[in-house]
Amino acid sequence: MLPRPTRRVFIGAAALAPALGLAAWRPVREGAPLDPPPVKLPALADAARTQGRYFGAAVRAEQLRQSAELRGAVLRDCQVLTPEIHLKWNALEWRKGEFNFAPVDDLLDFSQRHGMQVRGHTLLWDQGTPDWARQEMLRRRDWSLMSGHLERVLKRYGERITEWDVINEPIDTQGGAGGLRRNVFHRAFGPTYIERTLEEARALAPQAHLVVNDYGFEYDNPVDQARRKAIVALARRLRASGTPLDGVGVQAHLDLSKGPLAIEGLRDMTRQLVDLGLEITITELDVKEAGFHDAAAARDQKVADETRRYLETMLVFPQVRGVVTWGLSDRHSWLSEPPQRQYADAPPNRGLPYDIDYRPKAMHQALSEALRLNA
Repeated sequence: MLPRPTRRVFIGAAALAPALGLAAWRPVREGAPLDPPPVKLPALADAARTQGRYFGAAVRAEQLRQSAELRGAVLRDCQVLTPEIHLKWNALEWRKGEFNFAPVDDLLDFSQRHGMQVRGHTLLWDQGTPDWARQEMLRRRDWSLMSGHLERVLKRYGERITEWDVINEPIDTQGGAGGLRRNVFHRAFGPTYIERTLEEARALAPQAHLVVNDYGFEYDNPVDQARRKAIVALARRLRASGTPLDGVGVQAHLDLSKGPLAIEGLRDMTRQLVDLGLEITITELDVKEAGFHDAAAARDQKVADETRRYLETMLVFPQVRGVVTWGLSDRHSWLSEPPQRQYADAPPNRGLPYDIDYRPKAMHQALSEALRLNA
């Protein structure tokens, strides 16, 4: 599993194959400020480390290569990196038998040069499955297709990536079956695809921290309430059957249009998961704004306040092992892209710690303060 962040560890592994022109990297000296430094900031990784946790962000290798400002922020603030898209099956094998591991290899090379770790996101996700694999699964119902993918990825990265979102977004309480999403894996192999996948992942990566990752638990509405119950029910089922599961990832895509956070509901869900012996990772934290008409400072304060409320709710549990934001800068946020950005002339969503010019916002301060709170 990912080491506790009281120390930085290089993972011993064979040299990585050349990927995407590794010589093009111009590593920023660790601790070097942004150029020019807007303010002297406390590192978020240091704040998390004070409580035995880690802080990280989702990034892409090409973004790091292209932006010295982003590299500087990552090197200061992050202990863990998540490949935003390049570990998904359709990124690795868009056409059957044609593989593209280069972006992941590149991100691993960068992280290892700077004493960081990489979270594995994700082995199975319905929306991240290539069309050819979907068609074969439904036509042949042959589990060897799944086994081949798991073996290929975990044998390549299983010693260097030690925390995996094995299954992403299996919950659906509205159109699903028994609380589970009728995704391509469910339709091809039935609900026990979850158990089979986790068992094979454990066999292929016996030391890894295995996680089921999902969204939609945060708010006080009937849908989120049902989803909280469903993730607990799934975790209880897996633990009762002896299925290898080490943790639950809560994505934490916060949304200011959804009303107040379900503070008691979140704590009850988390308490039940912890009582099952599971650890929790906040895996994809960001904040979707409800409107864009206020001044930037007012918008940023709303985002910061929501971030603080959420983390103060969750970090009372020492079993929350880390916090990962889905990006560091609004420049790269999925919330500023269609269909999330509904109007072409809408300004970028301001739901990450840095703005589009890599200037820190109030959310950065909220993260720093919340990460230092005693559990």
